[in-house]
Amino acid sequence: MKCDLCADKHCKEGEDCWEVKGDVQTMYSSPGDLKMLQVSTAIEGNYYMQKTRIEELNIFCREMGYKRLGVAFCIGLEKEAQVLCSFLRKHFTVYSICCKVCGVAKEDFGLKKIEKNKYEAMCNPVMQAKVLEENNTELNIIVGLCLGHDILFSKYSHAPVTTLIVKDRLLAHNPVGALYSRYYYHKLTLKKEIEEINYE
Repeated sequence: MKCDLCADKHCKEGEDCWEVKGDVQTMYSSPGDLKMLQVSTAIEGNYYMQKTRIEELNIFCREMGYKRLGVAFCIGLEKEAQVLCSFLRKHFTVYSICCKVCGVAKEDFGLKKIEKNKYEAMCNPVMQAKVLEENNTELNIIVGLCLGHDILFSKYSHAPVTTLIVKDRLLAHNPVGALYSRYYYHKLTLKKEIEEINYE
């Protein structure tokens, strides 16, 4: 299956290209999953091109009946997290957790440091997920966690996860900018080898 190479996308007109439509009904048999599908589709239908992502998040949480939200944020986006939490607290109980929770040294896990002669606490996404679980959050929101750390957080989160900010240090946290920019597009498409990482 390589839908990205399909020029027609007849599925948007009802065609079942892969003959799997029969499985769809059972996929949304859970009341919670069906409600999430209904709410998100209603937001798209009612507010198409009218609401920002943050406004949609607010509406989604309200319509889902959520009361307790979790925000897992990168310390580098502390101010953004503060503004977001302040907005959400007008309507919900919000628990936030910084990526450096516990202050564990990178050396304890043999992790590479940015500056060798300076103390650096490691990011701790699994603990972020655990702390939010202890606070019984119903939806967790990622704000700028590093690539990989966001995956670990999502893996261990007890609640559904949505990403509000995707970290991209070069492009003002707008990773899709690399696909729009002619410079980065050519850089990505012309490069044939993946750089090897130094872990030490």
